Amino acid sequence: MLITGATLADGRVRDVRIKDGRIAAVETDLDPAGADRVVDAEGAHLLPGAIDVHVHFRQPGGAHKETWATGSKSAAAGGVTTVVDQPNTDPPTIDAEAVTAKEQLAADSLVDYGINGGVTPEWDPDGLLNAPILALGEVFLADSTGEMGIDADRFAAATAAAAERDVPVTVHAEDATRFDASALDGDLGGVGTAARADAWSAYRTAEAEATAVEHALSVAETTGSRLHVAHTSTPAGVDAVAEAVERGVAATCEVTPHHLFLSRADADRLGTFGRMNPPLRTESRRAALFDRLRGGDVAVVATDHAPHTVAEKTAALADAPSGVPGVETMLPLLLAAVRDETLSLERVRDVTASNPASIFGLEQKGRIVEGADADLVLVDLSTSREIEAGALHAKCGWTPFEGRAGVFPELTLVRGSVAYERDPVTGAESFGEPIGQNVCGR
Repeated sequence: MLITGATLADGRVRDVRIKDGRIAAVETDLDPAGADRVVDAEGAHLLPGAIDVHVHFRQPGGAHKETWATGSKSAAAGGVTTVVDQPNTDPPTIDAEAVTAKEQLAADSLVDYGINGGVTPEWDPDGLLNAPILALGEVFLADSTGEMGIDADRFAAATAAAAERDVPVTVHAEDATRFDASALDGDLGGVGTAARADAWSAYRTAEAEATAVEHALSVAETTGSRLHVAHTSTPAGVDAVAEAVERGVAATCEVTPHHLFLSRADADRLGTFGRMNPPLRTESRRAALFDRLRGGDVAVVATDHAPHTVAEKTAALADAPSGVPGVETMLPLLLAAVRDETLSLERVRDVTASNPASIFGLEQKGRIVEGADADLVLVDLSTSREIEAGALHAKCGWTPFEGRAGVFPELTLVRGSVAYERDPVTGAESFGEPIGQNVCGR
């Protein structure tokens, strides 16, 4: 394939030649002779495919919520070309056998994938850390979906074991001793009032995150491990990571689209569909988090794509499962911010592709340079559309971003193969065959 006249994130206009799944050339005025297909990209932008380092595709054990086939289809339609699946499935991915079983299920994936390994009292550290996992984690410092929360001693031991093998650790940082149980007092019946939905945010406090982030950073500093803080929802959490980096700690953090674009002000609209861990924060904290994204303190935007069915979410607040879908809407939401001139395209490229590739050792991904994997996304920033659940591809059939503007891909390539394409005239969509491959072998 030859893509001609594409504008890159830094404003350069280039042709990109693809051969054998790799980028063969990034130049001007490349000869189209011999190309099986020429894509005229004049006026459009070409980005490296997004790497979503935090998804829950629910298999094994939760195929009624999502599968590798449906989740990867949603990813491709949203410009995500690599996903990293977390371990809190059923059974959990805590040993080499579970990694192998998940790899077999992931053969249905349209996009490339990595698999993370989890920590429980029953985990197999030697077997798991010698398996082809991308990272240890999501390590839960408090219970969430899957009830895999561990104590401080086990976290320290697991982090030290990972450091010995140079395996990064991804941590879910919440301190359950800082939760405010009084916020859940009273009637917490169904998808109801703002007060009911907002109670979850009051319960899992911002202080609970800040305390846990500081603890995780201290352990990483002691053990010399590489620490990645998942779904950081507070500016205090981001600042703690930035300060640790200044001390020489090998630490990074990610922020989710729901913590960047939603807040407790959305509680009335979302009801129990807005319950997630960590929860939505105040509007002032959300705005401060976005400022830190813009300013460079946030290394990664990842979705924590955690789908549940409508029936499951339509329950009492205390009973509804935590999590929202987001793998298909991450890049469109960020590109809409670029279109609105509240975020730069280079920043979007960095936090969705270049930085995740660098942090997790995906050397062939995240850049548009000769020799890299041809994971590419073509977008037209002059067009946007409202996000509608019925037009998305996740199995759960709903989105917390209903009605918001998004800039969706025109074309998504995974190692040079078409994973998703939208006809610019008719709007018809097409998807490729399963082409994903495991990228987590070390």
